[in-house]
Amino acid sequence: MLILILGVALWWAAHLYKRFAPGQRAAMGDRGRGLVSLVLVLSIILMVVGYGRAEGAFFWGPNPALVGINNLLVLVAFYLFAAAGMKTAITARMRHPMLWGFSLWAIAHLLVNGDTPSFVLFGGLLAWAFVEMAAISHASPWQRPTGPFPARKEAMAAVGAVIVMVVVGVIHGWIGPWPFGGA
Repeated sequence: MLILILGVALWWAAHLYKRFAPGQRAAMGDRGRGLVSLVLVLSIILMVVGYGRAEGAFFWGPNPALVGINNLLVLVAFYLFAAAGMKTAITARMRHPMLWGFSLWAIAHLLVNGDTPSFVLFGGLLAWAFVEMAAISHASPWQRPTGPFPARKEAMAAVGAVIVMVVVGVIHGWIGPWPFGGA
């Protein structure tokens, strides 16, 4: 469990360093980007390895209803990621669409994984997303995007989300549990 906790802590530290020590981070320049990227890759490796090895209490597992809700939430999360990158209409209504998508992803995984390692991993990442949103909101006012927001972009974000969902789902099934139920 210690490896998992260390991975989540490094994720938090790498992301929040810029928010809580902006002067130090800016002084590092481009070298800092490489260092932060390296720490993030290390954090992901530690989270994957730590989650795979961690043991803890088991409270609930996936069932067909929760798997369906999980998949719907993950699809919406992928849409929010795409929408944030493409500046679709949702970005004019919602601040932090990427972090909200990340939060939905974490909530979805908590729904189907009711064990202690999942609480540490997905709960820790969910808490990070909320802290990150609060830190960003505190640091700068929101510049609400203005249109036009072509329907073509909305459609591309939706189709892209479905494609990414299928690809990620297949990869997820190769390295872990099959996410679409039934198998």
